[in-house]
Amino acid sequence: MYTSEFHPLPIKTFETLASNHYMHCVSIYLPMHKTGKEQNEHLAQENLKKCIKNVHKTLKAYLLPKEEIVNYLKPIEALIADLELWRNPSNGLAIFLDNKGLNYYTLPIEFETKIQVASNFYLAPLLPLYEDDEKYYLLELSQDYVKLYEASKFGLTNLHIKSLAPDTLEKAVGSDFKQKTLQIRSGQDAFGTGAFHGHGEGIDDKKKELFTFLSAIDKGVKKAIKNSKAPLVIASTNSLFNHYKQASTYANLYAENCKGDPEFKNKTNLHKASWELIKTYFEENKKQQLKQFSELYNTPKISYQLNEIIPAAISGKIATLFVEKNTDAYGIYNQENGKLILNKNKAVVNASLTNLAAIQTFIKGGKVYTLDSKEMPAQGEQLNAIFRF
Repeated sequence: MYTSEFHPLPIKTFETLASNHYMHCVSIYLPMHKTGKEQNEHLAQENLKKCIKNVHKTLKAYLLPKEEIVNYLKPIEALIADLELWRNPSNGLAIFLDNKGLNYYTLPIEFETKIQVASNFYLAPLLPLYEDDEKYYLLELSQDYVKLYEASKFGLTNLHIKSLAPDTLEKAVGSDFKQKTLQIRSGQDAFGTGAFHGHGEGIDDKKKELFTFLSAIDKGVKKAIKNSKAPLVIASTNSLFNHYKQASTYANLYAENCKGDPEFKNKTNLHKASWELIKTYFEENKKQQLKQFSELYNTPKISYQLNEIIPAAISGKIATLFVEKNTDAYGIYNQENGKLILNKNKAVVNASLTNLAAIQTFIKGGKVYTLDSKEMPAQGEQLNAIFRF
């Protein structure tokens, strides 16, 4: 599931781009140079100027009149002077132009510079945005502070569970909490050892109160999350985390704690720390798919042949597709007769078959992983696919 609240390119936007078809769809990718000498010398803007010149040459090969080309590319030209765009750069810039107009996105990927003109947009470089965009939940937890977030590697969204769960220990255990707290004469916290005055309440009472508090939070969390199987990460002190593990009934509580007192932690840092903790959980999915490809090798359930992969992608038969990074196979695929013609280079009449396979696999619910050549399960092949069983 791709969460749109904080994703740099929501899945609906990707799908809209993928559905656009026009003879002269222009796609441009380039790094933005967020810091350093490159930014000071405006190298990204200079790079964009070169890209525009190359696109102009390509459109000329389509036999478009010069004046038409100049007018068509004016929206991209205008980006060069857009101070706000370059004042707040991201890692990379993706630009898309067709007969409907211009769309551009600053994204957390340092793209290799690339241009392409074809009958659809070149979107394969965007797919790494969705590889690890898996949902997880993050619970900030202390005795007087509770917040639950829906999260991905791109950010956090507060789920506002105040109406579903107590946000302080006092609210959970009743009006005598303050009085009992005042009776503590020594001890580090509410679940450490200590001596008590008054009515004989001791460590067992405090543990019971804490368990009541954490159980109430657990119930509220499950109501907010409902039937999700996504992992739940706790951000708390180690001591409170250990107590929460005893109270929690959530099926996929993550085994490691995002250590610290969350109430005073910068949310950007908190998100970064939680993602660093949980990302190996999602990377394991890719490892399992690579292992499965190897186990199914020499069976009809996998393929590295373009003439098998392209029609399978279009018909939604691919479960997982591995794409070799920064490579393209060009050609023409006739869907009516299933004929595939391969070309070594990009030409006016052809398109990237790699891009076609990747987009179709992803749009139809398959998983797409972009890998370095040495990571590809079938070495020397640009596409490796696992078919749906």
